[in-house]
Amino acid sequence: MIDQAAIEKLVRDTVQTVYDPEIPVNIYELGLIYGVTVDPTGSVVVTMTLTAPGCPAAQTLPAEVEERVRAVPGVTAVKVDVVFDPPWCSDRMSEAAKLQLGLL
Repeated sequence: MIDQAAIEKLVRDTVQTVYDPEIPVNIYELGLIYGVTVDPTGSVVVTMTLTAPGCPAAQTLPAEVEERVRAVPGVTAVKVDVVFDPPWCSDRMSEAAKLQLGLL
């Protein structure tokens, strides 16, 4: 039996190790991760966005997320959905990210 909640926590912890190459804050704290879903088989769907549709990291960030999540114990498959609705804005950033970037 797969512990979906434990895998989800590990996936969230893992995406916090992925950093936007232009902003020195991890993508989770930036608010780029919209959701993590784990099904009973261990298949994971990460719904994420980018800071802008023309983001230079549009190819590399989703691939890095997929690679890192695939390495999480218990994960059997990974799909990264990149969405632009709702569009990302700085309001989605955590207070920690805003503090780190001097926005508070």
